Amino acid sequence: MKNIAALLALTLLAGCGTSGTWGWYVIDPTTPNGWNNITFLLNGFGATILLSVIAAVMSMVIGLMVALPGMSSNRWIRLPSRIYIEFVRAIPLLPMLFWVFYGLPVVLKSMGISVSIDAFWGAVITLAISDSAFTAEIYRSGIQSIARGQTEAAKTIGLTYSQTMRYVILPQAIRRILPPLANQFIYIVKMSAFASVIGMQELTRRANELVVTEYRPLEIYTLLILEYLVLVLIISSFVRWLERRMGADESR
Repeated sequence: MKNIAALLALTLLAGCGTSGTWGWYVIDPTTPNGWNNITFLLNGFGATILLSVIAAVMSMVIGLMVALPGMSSNRWIRLPSRIYIEFVRAIPLLPMLFWVFYGLPVVLKSMGISVSIDAFWGAVITLAISDSAFTAEIYRSGIQSIARGQTEAAKTIGLTYSQTMRYVILPQAIRRILPPLANQFIYIVKMSAFASVIGMQELTRRANELVVTEYRPLEIYTLLILEYLVLVLIISSFVRWLERRMGADESR
């Protein structure tokens, strides 16, 4: 995959400086204007990564809080978890983003809470909530994959439910759910592009602004795709390494 990405980049940049319908000069690193454009786009990496990391951490915390009640034997404790998961999974990300950014401050103000949500935190909250439903299902499947005998053995030695989860079940389940959680992080990175519609200065927003000034959407969006491709390839390589480590750990 890395070789394919490199070959694609070289092929696209090979047309830099040519005339006709191609305008690769706008991202030609050998010219001052091209280098400035590339630098402007690359400066969006920090915001994209920061947004994705914070949203992923929040999603994992919320997902765990939703997943644990969802596995209770009590129907009334389990029901709110199922409602939350099904409700959140049914809402497309973009309408949720608009509601959080524009609607949530209005709702909170009607409750006597005056809060201003900027583009960054609006995107973080939206991504965290949207992804938490999927994360909760990952937790649930990982925890339920642990043999029931582990729970029964914990009960025989007098451990409570919370102690059983903390000391017996979760340490084993985490090893199994780390790779799918890492894949969810890739999903968050890609979905972070929606933050551009509310004005956050991440990769996609910067590309949109550059298109308005340079009028070269093909070339600029091509570079944007390559930026996301490189970022996802790096994360995917880490995920594969993590999967190998998890497999090696279980084999010992």
